[in-house]
Amino acid sequence: MESIRPSPAPNRSKLARTFQKVIHLRASSKPFSSNNGFCLLIPQEKLKCCESHHFDKEEIQECKENSRNRAVLEAFVAKLFATISSLKAAYAELQMAQFPYNSDAIQAADQSVVDELKALSELKHSYLKKQVDSSPPHVTLMLAEIQEQQSLMKTYEITMKKMQGEIEGKESLISSLQKELQEISIDNKSLERKLNASGSFTVLDNVRFSDVNPKDFITVLHYAMRSVRHFVKHLIRDMEGANWDIDAAAAAIQNGVSFEKKHHKAFAFESFICREIFNGFNDPCFSIQTDHCCLSPEKQRAFFFDQFKKLKSASLIHFLKQNPSSLFAKFLKAKYLHLVHPKMEFSFSGNLTQRKLVNSGEFPETEFFKAFAEMGRRVWLLHCLAFSFDQQVTTFQARKGARFSDVYMESVTDDVFAGAGEFQVAFTVVPGFKVGKIVVQSQVYLSPVSSPAKS
Repeated sequence: MESIRPSPAPNRSKLARTFQKVIHLRASSKPFSSNNGFCLLIPQEKLKCCESHHFDKEEIQECKENSRNRAVLEAFVAKLFATISSLKAAYAELQMAQFPYNSDAIQAADQSVVDELKALSELKHSYLKKQVDSSPPHVTLMLAEIQEQQSLMKTYEITMKKMQGEIEGKESLISSLQKELQEISIDNKSLERKLNASGSFTVLDNVRFSDVNPKDFITVLHYAMRSVRHFVKHLIRDMEGANWDIDAAAAAIQNGVSFEKKHHKAFAFESFICREIFNGFNDPCFSIQTDHCCLSPEKQRAFFFDQFKKLKSASLIHFLKQNPSSLFAKFLKAKYLHLVHPKMEFSFSGNLTQRKLVNSGEFPETEFFKAFAEMGRRVWLLHCLAFSFDQQVTTFQARKGARFSDVYMESVTDDVFAGAGEFQVAFTVVPGFKVGKIVVQSQVYLSPVSSPAKS
């Protein structure tokens, strides 16, 4: 029976090389320091590994030397990056001191930049001379980490100050713009009041009964539409103030229409107002029962032109109070009670006082009713002028889904034609008019033919 032979002793040189690969060390022909007063302790596990593999003292010493050199290099690199971080912080401080300009801060920051550049230069020379461990590596590493964290904190503080300054600047600009907007809004409201106030329509003063023509009709139509759009703005403001869902309200008026831009929803409200206020326009008396509708054509023309002359320069509320039974007063009353729903009025004012006054033949002097009455006055003026012609004037609507025709229609938005393809009518905003053989185009909101309707 053969005896068991002990296994041969491991090759020490091979184990040493393996050990060096495991701990990722590179042997150095010359140590980075001649300072032998410091000894970086090798972890006990590695020492036990050395002992278990029966390393001799020279190999163990070589391992310690390699570990020390690596620790020295790691500490040096940490110190290098910490110095670079300090340089970045100093440069950021220098930039911060320039806006706003501060000479003392600039001088101090400039000196800090110079100091950090000198420190980098010293590190370079130390590395070239292989004198990189002026202190124990673990102390250098710890101090470098502290220095880098302090530099990062300083950089963050400078960035925060810069951002805070930008925020304050933006807030100041916003405040200034808000004040400017408020002043412009006040001026605009003043101009609107002047434009919508009682008084003469100076541009209509040249209209003569003997030579009324389609050009006069278009001029008055533009005046009427300005007051319609003013009332629509007033209506939307009151709806927003009463927490109405504007999107839902627009969808209820024009269901299934996809609006390209958010502010285009105002066209839905404008279409509703125009549809209601112009309803009955083709009838001489706007579907209001009165003896004036039984006049002969010539007397009817003279009557309506006389109404046009009186109402265009009269004080509106004064005229209504002086003529509560006039055809115009009846028209305004009927349109208000039909167009302004009781729930709408209640949500705006919390009561139905206005409605009760109008229903009883009185006319309130609230801003809302004044805007409505001015719109009604201008539409009534347009109606009076239309029936002052010796030729028939009728309204027409563009059918939904009809192909766009620039003969009978114009788009309320110019940007729709930026895209290619054909367009169809989504809805009519302002009706068109036929004055004899002359066509005054309707104003329509368009959508691409190929685009499906969105909810």
